[in-house]
Amino acid sequence: MPRLSLTEFQALPYPILDVRAPIEFAQGHVPGAVNLPLFTDEERARIGTTYKQVGQERAVHLGLELFGPKMSALVKQAQKLVPGKEVRLHCWRGGMRSGAVQWLLELAGFKVHLLDHGYKDYRRAVLAFFETPRRWRVLGGLTGSGKTDVLHYLATGAPAQAVLDLEGLAHHKGSAFGAIGQPAQPTQEQFENNLAAVMVTLPNEPIWVEDESRQIGRLTLPAALFAQLRTAPRWVLEVPRAARVAKLAAEYGAESPEELAAAIERLRKRLGGLATQQALAAVEAGDFTRMVELVLDYYDKTYSYGLAQRPGEPARTFVPVATCDPAANASALLRSIASAAA
Repeated sequence: MPRLSLTEFQALPYPILDVRAPIEFAQGHVPGAVNLPLFTDEERARIGTTYKQVGQERAVHLGLELFGPKMSALVKQAQKLVPGKEVRLHCWRGGMRSGAVQWLLELAGFKVHLLDHGYKDYRRAVLAFFETPRRWRVLGGLTGSGKTDVLHYLATGAPAQAVLDLEGLAHHKGSAFGAIGQPAQPTQEQFENNLAAVMVTLPNEPIWVEDESRQIGRLTLPAALFAQLRTAPRWVLEVPRAARVAKLAAEYGAESPEELAAAIERLRKRLGGLATQQALAAVEAGDFTRMVELVLDYYDKTYSYGLAQRPGEPARTFVPVATCDPAANASALLRSIASAAA
């Protein structure tokens, strides 16, 4: 069968088999793809070394020697992964690895749709995708304002709003405490792949997103996307400090004291020695309200600076609210937008 362009490949409904080595797949893959590695990480390294030190012909022969004994096992694994026997398939560049597995699977009765230029072409498209202009509505507010809860409510309310949950995709809440209770963060490459996969499903209408710095944990927002967000209109929830303290104290009180203490230690230089010791003592005593109050002194100063007007940013809209209730605060935001449009 002819090799498919990326657009043709993505339009098909069949499962995707990625025949790259496990280490390549772990670094980043098409969301939803399944790894069917032609070579192990060690075998791939041997072939690469042979190619550099001896030449292409010997590397190809080595690849064939390694491929031969595992053909039956590859077919059996593919049959388990794809009982329907119609698949999409790719490797890194659409070269010998995917070609060899295509030949083998077709010999075993599969119908194989091969991606021309492989995963390399997919990655190029992902990075270019972030250059596409979109309409954004950025939701800001001081720490503990419940911005993520409001976004989730907007996404499921009536009428539902388009929402992009950056922190959910990053598995991090964006502060020194952001990793607590979260799964491990994906690689940077996989984060970008997952981000693009979600964005492509969003409608062509304003998309709500939380106000973030470019760094979320150890992950970095794509530069082109971040530039758009920095010049998008921003709505800032003004939640009373007491409500924010109560919300954060309830959340942190359910987390591991050891992880809380480690997060406080990471802030030692910013909090200062005395505040750090007081916050650690509060955690040990189970006084999470006191701990939050101490930490918020730092975060409120930091994020108050971040709420300042940005170059190229339209006028900000401040939305005073009484509590951290997501339903009430989402309604307040939508009323603010409707009022401005009237």
